[in-house]
Amino acid sequence: MSHKTEGRIPLADLLVFHQLTRSLTASFDLDMILRTILEHMERMVEAELWTLLMLDDSRNELYYAIAAGDAQDALKGLRVKMGEGLAGWVLEHGESVIVPPSEPDARLQHSGAGGLRAFRSAIALPLRGRKGIQGVIEILNPRAEMSDYTIAFLHILADHAAIAIENANDVTRIQQLTITDDTTGLYNVRHLYDAIESQLRRCRKGKTPLSLAFLDLDRFKLVNDEHGHLVGSELLSLTGQRLQELSRKKDLCFRYGGDEFVILMPETDAASALERVSGVHEALMETCFCLQSGLKLRVSASIGLASAPDDGLQMHAIIGTADVRMYKVKSSGRGRVLGG
Repeated sequence: MSHKTEGRIPLADLLVFHQLTRSLTASFDLDMILRTILEHMERMVEAELWTLLMLDDSRNELYYAIAAGDAQDALKGLRVKMGEGLAGWVLEHGESVIVPPSEPDARLQHSGAGGLRAFRSAIALPLRGRKGIQGVIEILNPRAEMSDYTIAFLHILADHAAIAIENANDVTRIQQLTITDDTTGLYNVRHLYDAIESQLRRCRKGKTPLSLAFLDLDRFKLVNDEHGHLVGSELLSLTGQRLQELSRKKDLCFRYGGDEFVILMPETDAASALERVSGVHEALMETCFCLQSGLKLRVSASIGLASAPDDGLQMHAIIGTADVRMYKVKSSGRGRVLGG
């Protein structure tokens, strides 16, 4: 890192700043942005370890999103609570911390990174955007004393990095809204078509099976007629949540429209899908939904299954076959699962 001379910012530093800002504005991919930030920090300051911690809003604690230098692998999965260690202190107070080698600081020994070894010196900077702190950058055991100029420059870069992170998160949230159903919080039918095509490509290429369950709630119109559409919407939302709970992590749940749902099951053949969905169906019908009004309601469903490659390798074939089988269930008594 060059130093300020004659009241001017050196051209080399301006180029670093220019390259970073161009990189940060060229993408909304959060992982790429985080790597860009850390790469530039590495170029600016030689140190034993650089870490970038991101805030998990749901738990109000930090996690190590990315690291560079010694011991970076040991940081994976570690978390830092509010007020804990150097990064936790920065999160709590929203201020930078500089620990010189001549002034031992207990906070270095009580964070995730500090627990790995005895770091002698550090600087920790908050990544503060428009909506608050997004995370914390730690530079541990810098190899040279950092001047006021270098620290000021780091703060400027951290501010720009925070804005880039916030923009990436905003874009992610907007994208999520475009593929999510408002009532249930599940994926919508637009995303279903994209997901099926993506999974079918994998199926064609790798010969991995794919199964789809088309689910229609039985006599749901009676709920709307008897209790009103607000109760109907609440019950749809609770049903969607329950289907998500009953599904595996790799499965994708969608609201197809009205009172119809779809569960997409990657790497699942017809026999496994029938066993899996039969269990989901049984658990769903055993669920008693408690609504805000105090009502307690249950649902029944008719489900048709289709699988690739058995029932075809085209989207319309898979959806169409599952739909036909679902209507066969509807016309023969309702409340069961029909596979191939």
